Amino acid sequence: MKKDKVITADQAIALIQDDDVICTTGFVQSCIPEALHAALEKRFVESGGPRGLTLIMCAGAGDSKGLGTGRLHHEGLLKRVIAANFGRMPKVAEAAANNQIQGYNLPQGVISKLYRSCAAGQPGLFSKVGLHTYVDPRLDGGKVNKMTEDDIVSVVELDGEEWLFYKATPIDVAFIRATSADPSGNLSMEKESLTLDCLAQAMAAYNNGGIVIAQVERIVEQGSIMPKDVKIPGIIVDCVVVPEEAELHRMNYGVMYDPALAGEIRVPVDAIPRLPLDERKIIARRASFELPMNGVINLGVGAPDGVASVAAEEKVTPFLTMTTEAGAIGGVLAGGSSFGSSVNADTIIDQNQMFDFYHGGGLDLTCLGMAECDAVGNVNTSRFGGKLNGCGGFIDISQNSRAVVFAGTFTAGGLDIAVEDGELRILQEGKHRKFVKAVNQITFSGKYAASKSQPVIYVTERCVFLLTPEGLELIEVAPGIDIERDILPHMDFDPIINKPVKMNSKIFVDGAMNLMDDLLNLNLAERVSYDPDRNILFLNLEGWSVRKKADVDDLQKVLVEACEKAGKRVNAVVNHDGCRIADDLYDRYAGMIEHMMDHYYSSTTRYTTSAFMRMKMQEALSRRGLPPHIFERKEEAHAALEPEAETEAEEPVA
Repeated sequence: MKKDKVITADQAIALIQDDDVICTTGFVQSCIPEALHAALEKRFVESGGPRGLTLIMCAGAGDSKGLGTGRLHHEGLLKRVIAANFGRMPKVAEAAANNQIQGYNLPQGVISKLYRSCAAGQPGLFSKVGLHTYVDPRLDGGKVNKMTEDDIVSVVELDGEEWLFYKATPIDVAFIRATSADPSGNLSMEKESLTLDCLAQAMAAYNNGGIVIAQVERIVEQGSIMPKDVKIPGIIVDCVVVPEEAELHRMNYGVMYDPALAGEIRVPVDAIPRLPLDERKIIARRASFELPMNGVINLGVGAPDGVASVAAEEKVTPFLTMTTEAGAIGGVLAGGSSFGSSVNADTIIDQNQMFDFYHGGGLDLTCLGMAECDAVGNVNTSRFGGKLNGCGGFIDISQNSRAVVFAGTFTAGGLDIAVEDGELRILQEGKHRKFVKAVNQITFSGKYAASKSQPVIYVTERCVFLLTPEGLELIEVAPGIDIERDILPHMDFDPIINKPVKMNSKIFVDGAMNLMDDLLNLNLAERVSYDPDRNILFLNLEGWSVRKKADVDDLQKVLVEACEKAGKRVNAVVNHDGCRIADDLYDRYAGMIEHMMDHYYSSTTRYTTSAFMRMKMQEALSRRGLPPHIFERKEEAHAALEPEAETEAEEPVA
């Protein structure tokens, strides 16, 4: 006979012993087994045990005010915490910062995938995630204080490449959550907004001879859950707990239950409110120009999540696939207490599977926040202002996305701005500088990103910076902003300044930006002109950006059409001043030039005042055996073309 596994929360928690290793589920404020956390806190307060527990968790699971894992702050209850986020349990974070408990802050995706390593009986996980950040043992090794001495991260070289090896910690108790359970412990998740790592956590504890405790909303008849709907099989579940109070099984702390977040219904989303034209919307608008049409993106919290609102307002959402590290794919990303979930999602996958996708390079773009940034492009979001916040999934996402946009205000603490007549004015400067000489902790390594030719920009309300191998370059300035008055005095370092262009004026006008036209390059043909008398084709790319592969393809199409209209091979002059080509697209761009030289150009020259672009273009063209012909000044480019232009090639285009 199958055992009835339904017991009370107190009975389940009584099975936990001193020094056990516990893992728990939950993402920010969603899918938290609150009744289990409450029962564990109750037992410790009343009896003083269990003591010396190790807590392992991925994302923060709490309301930042004492719920969720925040209940486990009592002195003596925990001796060690391995987590991606400490901000959701501030008293536990304070204990770690004060050397009262041991602590490790590891990337969320790494912890998520370590559950699988534990389940499979493997010693740990090899990953490049965390290299050259504070997780790297050559820096801090993920340790949050001096009393944390054991190394659980090491550097390993395989086939000439550096990897990090993360040591797995065997799990004794797993707290998981589902919607329905039959008496045998088979679990389904029909009313959950996310599935997270519950299956991997349960396997990890069970295969270690540990205990799996599942919190559910209801008990259903034996055999009534269809086999394909069972997310966690009863064979690996030891205890099933139904909370005595419904409040302890909320979908998240702000929502009792929303069927749209659970994927049980689809709802209209056209009525998303428009953001006011403040600093947050300005940042989101500028970041939205980086969106890859038909691409896969991830948005962080804070200023970055405004990109979703702008995308909806500009009606480009149908051409994007938004994802969350928690496992939601498609739909409209939810905010507030529902962050991590999605309304009208296409699918929900387990968190560790989503990180497989992210780690493997599946993201076309991510937009993330920044608390601090320094001259070489390092970003800190994990420990600043004297507080231990944690990296969450920031390292996993930022290191592996094809392109990265960091978004945030230029200064923090009291910043006040106004937009008047299409120009930005700083009414009151923020008290705290974000652009500092050296970040307090490296959550993102600018030098490592540059070495990989990863395209990275830093967007603020008043200017935009570009990551280069030499450091941050100021490439755009908002209308109304003076560099000497509004930018340089409020930074702790001098950025590279070459010839910055104005940020798109449409950003600062309260109305539709017609973003689709820019993302689809519908006006690109207006940048091409042809002088039939001299047989010269002029291409003005000033202020234009090659952000994605489709941009190169669109440009080639426009150039081919212009050349075919001319009816013969042409001599081309290209203005690259103020143009930006993503670091990983120079070769593709050079391939386009090679195609034009083979079939449509007699000769071509180009010019830009950017020494960095000249160098990158020369390298890319030389690799293809093409003469660089890239100059600093327009006059030099024209002079180099004149001999070719005088002998106008009459050969028809191929």
